[in-house]
Amino acid sequence: MTASDQALDSLALAVRAADSKGGEDLVALDVSGPLPFTDVFLLITGTSERNVIAIADEIEDVLREAGAKTLRREGHSAGRWILLDFGDLVVHVFHREERLYYGLERLWSDCPVVPVAPLLAAGS
Repeated sequence: MTASDQALDSLALAVRAADSKGGEDLVALDVSGPLPFTDVFLLITGTSERNVIAIADEIEDVLREAGAKTLRREGHSAGRWILLDFGDLVVHVFHREERLYYGLERLWSDCPVVPVAPLLAAGS
């Protein structure tokens, strides 16, 4: 993996924030090889529009408190697929149907998976 330490630190915060709001099926992909503008994608499933929004808001709040800036935020009003761009970390919070439909895991299947379980355990 070639993701930066800063990206991995942000990832750890985002994973714990998503988990605290009931985020499901967390998958982190190191996309630093094929993409020059970001290091890590974090994919999260929410169970409803309200849950998707709550997860995204919590991630933004936690990363803002840690000094990260949201460079781009899209899809918040609909609550079906929210994209949060923090530069070296891009977070995709999906409603279950959108996640299945767009299948980002399949699109980026050649990228290494960053294990998220140790990040959750480290926050306990």
